[in-house]
Amino acid sequence: MKPSLAALLVAALGLAAPAVAEDASCKTIRMSDPGWSDITSTNALAGVVLAGLGYTQEVKSLSVPIGFEALKSGDLDVFLGNWMPAQQHFRDDLDQAKAAVVLGQNLEGAKFTLAVPSYVAEAGVKDFKDLATNADKFGDKIYGIESGAPANQNLQKMIDADDFRLGSWKVVESGEQAMLAQVKRAEKGKDWIVFLAWAPHPMNNAFDLTYLAGGDAYFGPNYGGAEVFTLARTGWPEACPNAATFFKNLKFTVPMENDMMALIAEEDPGAAAKGWLKQHAEVLDGWLAGVATLSGEPGLPAVQRSLGL
Repeated sequence: MKPSLAALLVAALGLAAPAVAEDASCKTIRMSDPGWSDITSTNALAGVVLAGLGYTQEVKSLSVPIGFEALKSGDLDVFLGNWMPAQQHFRDDLDQAKAAVVLGQNLEGAKFTLAVPSYVAEAGVKDFKDLATNADKFGDKIYGIESGAPANQNLQKMIDADDFRLGSWKVVESGEQAMLAQVKRAEKGKDWIVFLAWAPHPMNNAFDLTYLAGGDAYFGPNYGGAEVFTLARTGWPEACPNAATFFKNLKFTVPMENDMMALIAEEDPGAAAKGWLKQHAEVLDGWLAGVATLSGEPGLPAVQRSLGL
């Protein structure tokens, strides 16, 4: 029997064929945000698409350790911010408990290590080993992010081991925005400061900064070169295979996230995500390949309609 014209069009356009509707228990997808603007951005993009598919996204503000525990206990379904190798300890714990599965890598080309304003680098601080020599100018402080974050823990291990002669130093824990506000104040007065920095992030455009070499033992090679993965609680992909296909397809780029993070600094994340997707609708082809709506209709045209495309 020859395929119908409709079937041929579905195949040609890469649309998801109408399928059996996903179980109603899959409608609400629980996710987390540790307060990082990159995850706020990717959650927002995912949320706009999920809404167009008929799902409801529920985002909980949870620190990294608590978010991993929530995956472990089954209180979260999906997490878009598994930065590796920085979160290896948490991944090992999840793997040992068989509590989560990797749906895929959603970002490559990221980096995460210590940085200084470039005027500090020009004065001779270009490596972790250069910090102790200038301890008085830094006030024996390294500015980190929220309490319990793996990166802060890595820094504390470094201090506890007295590596780079930093045994008397202190990690100042605060949220991402508080840390960046401190960097802004320091830069304005040309004061010295060393802090956690990463890409993607608008800080790379907002500040003239230099990433420090030498921290491979704690942050990995290539200035803490990182890969970011999407995790799901064990059993969720099998229970909600259509939604899981979307998350497996969901890929980002460093420029994409830089743009989104800059946008959400100025407007509501959902509105920013919708506006960005209307300007870059081509990403939907890959994200929605083989994905239907919650009710089982082709996903791509449904999301396009929701965006007014």
